[in-house]
Amino acid sequence: MCGIVGAVSNQNIVPILVQGLARLEYRGYDSCGVAVYANGLQRARSTARVSELMDQIATTHLEGSTGIAHTRWATHGAPAVHNAHPHFSHGPGADAYSKPGRVALVHNGIIENHDALRAALQAKGYVFQSQTDTEVIAHLIDSLYDGDLFEAVKVAIGSLRGAYAIAVFCKDEPQRLIGARAGSPLILGVGVDGQSHYLASDAMALAGVTDQIVYLEEGDVADIQLGKYWLVDKAFKPLSAAQRPVKTVHAHSGAAELGPYRHYMQKEIFEQPRAIADTLQGVDSIVPELFDGAQASAARVFKDIDSVLILACGTSFYSGCTAKYWLESIAKIPTQVEVASEYRYRDSVPNARTLVVTITQSGETADTLAALRHAQSLGMPHTLTICNVATSAMVRECELAYITRAGVEIGVASTKAFTAQLAGLFLLTLALAQSRGLLSDAEEARHINAMRHLPAALQAVLALEPQVMAWAQDFAAKENALFLGRGLHYPIALEGALKLKEISYIHAEAYPAGELKHGPLALVTSAMPVVTVAPNDVLLEKLKSNMHEVRARGGVLYVLADADSQIESSEGVHVIRMPEHYGELSPMLHVVPLQLLAYHTACARGTDVDKPRNLAKSVTVE
Repeated sequence: MCGIVGAVSNQNIVPILVQGLARLEYRGYDSCGVAVYANGLQRARSTARVSELMDQIATTHLEGSTGIAHTRWATHGAPAVHNAHPHFSHGPGADAYSKPGRVALVHNGIIENHDALRAALQAKGYVFQSQTDTEVIAHLIDSLYDGDLFEAVKVAIGSLRGAYAIAVFCKDEPQRLIGARAGSPLILGVGVDGQSHYLASDAMALAGVTDQIVYLEEGDVADIQLGKYWLVDKAFKPLSAAQRPVKTVHAHSGAAELGPYRHYMQKEIFEQPRAIADTLQGVDSIVPELFDGAQASAARVFKDIDSVLILACGTSFYSGCTAKYWLESIAKIPTQVEVASEYRYRDSVPNARTLVVTITQSGETADTLAALRHAQSLGMPHTLTICNVATSAMVRECELAYITRAGVEIGVASTKAFTAQLAGLFLLTLALAQSRGLLSDAEEARHINAMRHLPAALQAVLALEPQVMAWAQDFAAKENALFLGRGLHYPIALEGALKLKEISYIHAEAYPAGELKHGPLALVTSAMPVVTVAPNDVLLEKLKSNMHEVRARGGVLYVLADADSQIESSEGVHVIRMPEHYGELSPMLHVVPLQLLAYHTACARGTDVDKPRNLAKSVTVE
């Protein structure tokens, strides 16, 4: 959930490190820092944003040709300067507290056995200046260092339990940088000048610096020096260029530019028509080959399954919940949706003929990766991922894949990635229906035409923004909200509630509308706005009855209704009419006004829309 950038060069690399941090700041913004070799270890750290760190660096003239940088999402220790990365080793010795040691280190992940390691290092005289698990690694490497940083890191990581991506350098070897990963992503950037080389947690950090990227696999260790680098695997066996090839990755820096928009979230909401068009590009017919992966043929796998298990977290979980309705009603295949962070910690009944589907924007979500591996360990080999990053660990570890093309998503609250996931999941539904003999040519043509029309339909929904802004003024003064949906649109109500609480800090809950009388109705007063997703489907009349229950208790309704739903605005009933009813694909349209409602409510309340408190974008820790 944090960002790492590191470099070895023959020139000052601080501007590159800070530029990389700015691009990764959405992944963690509790604190940030840079450390370089400049006649010893030097650093600058801040609990403000990267822009403030830049000012600090300009004032102190921090420069160096070897260095590391980090932007943090706090796990161990509060967001404070002494807990900010990079961490230096301190000790042993009487002056350990005031005098930096030899090692500087940044770390993503969580070290589970940090308490035991801390106690052992304190017994050796090491002094800790932070509450982080990361500082333990710096001291541990220092304690093992005997002139060869690679050897010290190699021994140290053998003592670590948990997840990590680390970048570390030592003042005694000023043009050497070691990186290692286990459970957290790390890449190596090959410099175009043949001399400079880089480490980063995401290729986007190096956009404009190099597009030559090597993806480190689980357990890999990288040794980077001026003009050369080499890699070893988890058994410390040297890796060839064929085993870890250099790939050209176009991580355009322009994708992270705000342009004319006020926030990235607003930009990404309005990018959804393009994101859907790109995600569906080239889909002229429904064929299993759309989901082929490097490891298997989808046609073969689809013939060998009789159920689906979806594993996901957060917003991706709600896209999976939506897909369950599609898969069971269209493809007629039993489908279970599990919160990934819960699935691997309970006893479940494995079925070797289950298609395990993971959904993740980044492809590096720690809980979802762990759940995938757990399912595989139980004897479920058939795996497929819906993912937005083709080079991610999730894509590499699944048999099959569908790569959404939402583009880089900077806003912490996911928007365009969610709708792109829905597009991929609907295609999967159709492909499974076809493989089971349940999709006629006429139905296939109807669905393809509907999908082709989605970008235009989304543009029409985005035109409702002024009406949503009026609702947002009402919501900005509230502290609680209730979201209702039925059937296929219940997960959309869940997603709407999540968006509102994420960025406006308004407590919001979502329920199936039929559950109102089983408890939530007790919360309804005139101070509790009730958002209702009301498409003109078979459950509309039931939903209208639930709405009457709200009005009878003095509740105020905010209704997203289809044009022909015959729901009219009146006292206590605010209605926004959707441009058209969209059948099975209606969730992809109804979620957009809910995204806009959350966005404009947060703007009215003055919260940090793109970087909401306590959150980060890519959840790479458990």
